[in-house]
Amino acid sequence: MSPFIRDKLRSADKINWTRVLIDSSFVWAAYGGEETGPSPVDRSKPGSKHHIITDASGIPLASSVTAANVNDPLAPLFNALPAVAGKAGHSRKKHDALQGDLAYDSEPHRQGLRDMGVEPILPEKQIDDQSGLGKTRWPVEQTLSWAHQNRRLRIRYEKRPDIHQAFLTLACIKICAIALLAGFC
Repeated sequence: MSPFIRDKLRSADKINWTRVLIDSSFVWAAYGGEETGPSPVDRSKPGSKHHIITDASGIPLASSVTAANVNDPLAPLFNALPAVAGKAGHSRKKHDALQGDLAYDSEPHRQGLRDMGVEPILPEKQIDDQSGLGKTRWPVEQTLSWAHQNRRLRIRYEKRPDIHQAFLTLACIKICAIALLAGFC
């Protein structure tokens, strides 16, 4: 994301530091390429996953592109969260909690977050199936939906993953700029 826009969002108190939300979505890769793999749920069609971390109000903070058959990478994406300046004092990077869906259900994820001083809000299989966590995760789902309004992100046409990552980053910058200008957060 653009550091300038992130810093402006923080100085306007639009970044919610209580928790971050993480989610991913599958996109079909029309021509294959690097960082694509068979979809585990869509008849092995080649594709990629978009992973996005947002704040509690849906402002995208970090994103990545992986192959569709790769487990969801919590640690690399969480560690990619940038320090956000914009106010007097030190830049802020650490959020209070991280919330995800069942794809991130593992004890190593929970322990790693606890070791960093972040409270994990991750459901457990067969225990929290009806926990209601989806009611509080809608901002990240909405951000993914807004990102996929861009034609180049609904279907992956690029063979090179760095170009596709650039388009995902541009979509996130656009969402941040709209949040800053429109003030919907």
